[in-house]
Amino acid sequence: MNAQQPVTADSWTVAGRTFGSRLIVGTGKYKSLEENAAAVAASGAEIVTVAVRRVNISNPDEPMLTDFIDPKVTTYLPNTAGCFTAEEAIRTLRLAREAGGWTLVKLEVLGEAKTLYPDIVETLRATEILAKEGFEPMVYCADDPIAAKRLEDAGAVAIMPLGAPIGSGLGLQNLVTIRLIVEGAKVPVLVDAGVGTASDAPEAMELGCDGVLMNTAIAEA
Repeated sequence: MNAQQPVTADSWTVAGRTFGSRLIVGTGKYKSLEENAAAVAASGAEIVTVAVRRVNISNPDEPMLTDFIDPKVTTYLPNTAGCFTAEEAIRTLRLAREAGGWTLVKLEVLGEAKTLYPDIVETLRATEILAKEGFEPMVYCADDPIAAKRLEDAGAVAIMPLGAPIGSGLGLQNLVTIRLIVEGAKVPVLVDAGVGTASDAPEAMELGCDGVLMNTAIAEA
C-alpha cells in the first residue's frame, strides 16, 4: 500500500487516497524503462498511468516496469488504452487486478482508431460494471457535462475529460464545457489528453480542475 500524503491545502483526494502532486504522467512512448523512470522522478508525480496491454507489469521473463518504478512508492493507475469495447476494457482491468491487486484504475473505451475519441455509450456501460465489481474507475471522457454527470452517477471516482484529442498537443480547446464539468462534479476532475505545454496545466487548474495528465508532451520532449 502506498504511503498516504498528509491532507493539506495543496493536496487532493480520490477514492480515499490523498496526493500532493496534481500531475499524473504516463508510461508509454519512452525510449526505455530507464528513461521513463527518470522522467517520473524528475516530474515529482505520485501517480503513473500504465497501459496494461502495452507495458509489462507481470511477466518476470521480460524487463518489468515495476523494477524501475516502485509501485510501493508511486501509485500505479492501470489503464485500458487500446480497448474499443466495454468487454475488452473490463477484461483488461480484471487482469490488472489479478496481476497487482490494483482497483484504482483508469478506464478509457475508444470509439475509433484515428482520433482515439471516447465512445461514451461503451464507457458508461463499462463504468457501471466495474464499479459493481469493486473497481474505482477514473474515467476518460469527452468534454461533455451531461456525460460526465452520468459517469459519476454510474460509479466513476474521477472524471477525466479530454482537453484535445490524445497526442495532439493542442491544449484545452473547450474551456466552457470543462468549467461546467467542474461545477457539476462531486468527484475530482482532471484534464486528460491533448495537453501540449506547461502553460496548459495552470489553465486547467484555473478552471477548477484537480489535476492534469500528461504523457506525450513529456515523453516526446
